Amino acid sequence: MPAAQFLHTPEGRQIAYHRSAGQGPGIVFLGGFKSDMEGTKALFLEHWAQQQGRAFLRFDYSGHGQSSGAFDEGAIGDWASDARAAITQLTEGPQVIVGSSMGGWIALLICRAMPEKVAGLVTIAAAPDFTEDSMWASFDAGQRAALAQNGRIELPSDYDDGPYVITQRLIEEGRRNLVLRSPLALPMPVRFLQGTADEAVETAVALRLLDHATGPDMRLSLVKGADHRFSTPDCLAMMAGAIAEVSEAARSS
Repeated sequence: MPAAQFLHTPEGRQIAYHRSAGQGPGIVFLGGFKSDMEGTKALFLEHWAQQQGRAFLRFDYSGHGQSSGAFDEGAIGDWASDARAAITQLTEGPQVIVGSSMGGWIALLICRAMPEKVAGLVTIAAAPDFTEDSMWASFDAGQRAALAQNGRIELPSDYDDGPYVITQRLIEEGRRNLVLRSPLALPMPVRFLQGTADEAVETAVALRLLDHATGPDMRLSLVKGADHRFSTPDCLAMMAGAIAEVSEAARSS
């Protein structure tokens, strides 16, 4: 596999990426919290896009994977800024944005900030506003006090990369980027995908997002028994099918 290339952002961060040439609309994959661009979904979509002759971009947010910076120094706005820089500088024309988990939140921020660059939107277990509605809402008085006093706390992880470090800045900066508290227009074709066995993002979140957002072509698909990884062969095929569907809708609009 070729080595990653690096994009230098206006903020001085170095963003690692892999880009494949092809026809438009291109596809951009936005990964999740503490994930990287080497995950199953990103690599599957890269291969699928190449088979389809489609342009494709995957990258690591700052503090993730091969990009510069420390994870616990970052926040939602930083990572959304990384995504805006990557989309602006590394793609041509409108793109189909595919956001997984936190990447779904960042994708919604992209749709709000630069809708002209979004031909279609596909999310997988989107987690909008999770720093407020999942993290902060679940903290007890002791955790909130520790966060205020120390500026950080650690939460156990379901994966193998150690505990999550949650900073006061992550929570406070997340509040400046909430998308479910104000109007959210999605004028492009949109497909939300959600597993019913997802223990990280409840089905209620997907229903709330569907109810809150406005747009002419928006659908939610629930997959019974699918978990947060959404990486079984059937789930991956559904993701590719959703991308093909919004791409066709965008071309015919």
